[in-house]
Amino acid sequence: MSLRFRQLQAFHAIMETGTVTGAASVLGISQPGISNLLAQLEREARLPLFERTKGRLLPTPEAELLYREVDTVVRGLDHVAQAVSDLQNKHPGQLQVAAPHLLSFGFMPREIARFAKSRPNLSVSFQSQYSSKIQEWVISGLFEIGIVEMPILHDTLNYQVFRFETMATFPENSPLADHDTLTPDLLENEPFIVMGPEHQTHRRTRDIFQAAGCSWNTRIHTHLSENLLSFVKQGMGVAMIDPFTVTFDGESGYQTRPFRPAVILDLAIITAKGRPLSTIAQEFLAQLTPAIASYATHSETGAAAS
Repeated sequence: MSLRFRQLQAFHAIMETGTVTGAASVLGISQPGISNLLAQLEREARLPLFERTKGRLLPTPEAELLYREVDTVVRGLDHVAQAVSDLQNKHPGQLQVAAPHLLSFGFMPREIARFAKSRPNLSVSFQSQYSSKIQEWVISGLFEIGIVEMPILHDTLNYQVFRFETMATFPENSPLADHDTLTPDLLENEPFIVMGPEHQTHRRTRDIFQAAGCSWNTRIHTHLSENLLSFVKQGMGVAMIDPFTVTFDGESGYQTRPFRPAVILDLAIITAKGRPLSTIAQEFLAQLTPAIASYATHSETGAAAS
């Protein structure tokens, strides 16, 4: 088997964009060229990577597994290409940071813009991704700084944990607004919009309701905090939402109240052990740490246990 990088790059672009058209646009080559590279890859790998249904490409389970392996490789070469470009253009440095989605629609753009204001030639590489993937990226050197949801999965990371109190969020016209603080007994009959069952806020909310002897009515499961808030605005139920999503949402349609006992969200700033940070990364970290700490109820520093 002789796989070529261009084949993997085309496959990666299709997985990222969902279409041959999107992949062609990202890579700057023709749609037939993308289709040809994908066909070559499927022949070389001897695996069906997509099901073709009504003009759509649906990834097979094999494609999903291959994507996880290919992702870091493709992004790594893109990272190298950007570094070469920066050197050619004499950029003084590149800020390389990744964060989960809940920080990516307000908080991180604000902090990066604030950092770049006094550095007009700064080059920025910022990605939003799931926390497990961000940890892999930081370990591999694709990004110097990551922010992730706990837990830490690798013993090659240094980290500082920040704890954030989530808010009970509900539609603006709900009678729940009559209460200054919400509790499991007040929310026992309310439908909830929740993150997936493995998410820390899901587990902690469930445990609080069980300890109180109250039933927890989960109605909608989703995977992004922005989705939680969107469903709340549509009157679909109550959600426990982090302070970043609430703070940087500029729309109306909902209210928030403290919930007791508190449902805590744990985030961590991570860097790779044994790899010194660039000057740019050190300077950004010095800005980022107090900025994120300003939303937290508690923080602690440590290193992941093996």
